[in-house]
Amino acid sequence: MRVSPLLDQTDSVSFDAPELFLQSVPRTIVHRAAVSEVLATGLQRVSDDHFRVGVQWPRSHSYYGRVAGRWHDPMLLAESIRQALLVIAHQAYEVPMGHKFLSSSLDYRIEAQGALLTERPAHILLDIRCHNIKRRGRTIGAMDLQVDCLRDGELVGSGAISAQCVPEAAYRRLRGERADNEPGLPVPDAVIPGLVGRTSAFDVVLGVTKVDRVWTLRYDSDHPVLFDHPVDHVPGMVVMEAARQSALAVLGAPDGLMVACDSAYRKYVEFDSACLVTATPRPAPGAAGPHAVAVSFNQGGATAATCEVQILV
Repeated sequence: MRVSPLLDQTDSVSFDAPELFLQSVPRTIVHRAAVSEVLATGLQRVSDDHFRVGVQWPRSHSYYGRVAGRWHDPMLLAESIRQALLVIAHQAYEVPMGHKFLSSSLDYRIEAQGALLTERPAHILLDIRCHNIKRRGRTIGAMDLQVDCLRDGELVGSGAISAQCVPEAAYRRLRGERADNEPGLPVPDAVIPGLVGRTSAFDVVLGVTKVDRVWTLRYDSDHPVLFDHPVDHVPGMVVMEAARQSALAVLGAPDGLMVACDSAYRKYVEFDSACLVTATPRPAPGAAGPHAVAVSFNQGGATAATCEVQILV
């Protein structure tokens, strides 16, 4: 899904809603075990399918930390959109807790200026319209979100997410014998952390191979952020992080800023076999433009996911 802003890029929009930033929403609403991983801070209904969600980006985060000492990590926008989906689903559309959310795509783009660090946490307002809503009785079974990202009243980015929401019993039928899967493969050797913008191998999600521009997807289920709670497959945010790290590696730009990512999830990335990550740089842009990299995830001979990444170097 390509992201197109709902507001004109030249607009300066001021939504005076300080109540959206007073406190974090309950961690269970955004399917997080740790309170420290909650970014969403409030929900406001504008009309039937139009909402505003407040989120706060910390000046420092244990995983999505400062980029090059200058910027908030734009992956915070991706995680904010994911959390906003859950807040709207549970609090506005009354999707029961315990339902599973299956995302087929998650996209974002942000202006570098909008990610700049300041002397205080960033209060981000997500202006969201819900489309293609499919209802199941009193609740919903699927919807698409189009998102405008505003900071201090200025439009600085946009995003989109598509997801289905299914009851636990239906999800277990869908997953079959894999519903109780747990990580079991050995963790492969990590690429050199400094090549992918990291300082610790624990935070690296690419494993070394002997093939140029190809890695194995690497994950450690003990990681407190990437695996905040038990899951039966590799989370989409881990896939997106692997796309980012592979793009930084092929560009030789460990301090690059991922200003855009369009991700599509075609299949579950399973725990029981290796997943190969392949990064292909697109033709170089003009002097000032971001560099594009196409990243694919192949498991069992099939494409499980793809990401189109843009890195500002």
